[in-house]
Amino acid sequence: MQRIVIKVGSHVISEEKKLSLERIKNLVEFLAKLMEKYEVILVTSAAISAGHTKLDIDRKNLVNKQVLAAIGQPYLISVYNEFLAHYNKIGGQILLTGKDFDSIKATKHAKNAIDTMINLGILPIINENDATAIEEIVFGDNDSLSAYATHFFDANLLVILSDIDGFYDKNPSEFKDAKRLNKVDKILDSWLDMPVKTGSEHGTGGIITKLKAAKFLLENNKKMFLASGFNLNVAKTFLLENKQIGGTLFENF
Repeated sequence: MQRIVIKVGSHVISEEKKLSLERIKNLVEFLAKLMEKYEVILVTSAAISAGHTKLDIDRKNLVNKQVLAAIGQPYLISVYNEFLAHYNKIGGQILLTGKDFDSIKATKHAKNAIDTMINLGILPIINENDATAIEEIVFGDNDSLSAYATHFFDANLLVILSDIDGFYDKNPSEFKDAKRLNKVDKILDSWLDMPVKTGSEHGTGGIITKLKAAKFLLENNKKMFLASGFNLNVAKTFLLENKQIGGTLFENF
């Protein structure tokens, strides 16, 4: 059975700055269907944002971010498990940092836990350990984490569900003639030099971090699919029907 990683971003936070239960509900329904066909690993962002919905403190302050992550992590996992229970499934939380992948031993221990969880029908839910990994909060992003998880935990494909519906030849919010690229087999250096803009006020990433994730996976002969997390129809069709009707597939052709 093919193993895939699904990464979701801060689009699970609603416009009212609360967890969007409707989006998470739809996501979990999708994940439950995927678990019938694939071995699934979930990488989720939004712990700090989830914490901020519970405690309104200045999230620009570094220590406050640590506090918000500590509050948001258990809250986020509890919401996932509440919806997973409808499908007689449970999720298990695994907190990692970039440093964990620098250690062969730590990576092996994490993979052993993930392999066992999958064999038991448990959904591994990975997030960065933002409560203690200071460097990860300032410089990190879960796009990179999900790419590392795909490679080191033996998945074949990373699917990033984002607040953008694919990769365009130019910024679609600035240029009306921007065209979505259906397939990409090489990440150009000029793309990585584009001005960094976060996809949403809650996120730490943006298109650059997604391109870096795709570059890493292409160099390791893995695939990445970028699609909207707001409308899951494109991702559903791609993963459940093996048809691409949107999004961008990064693959060595």
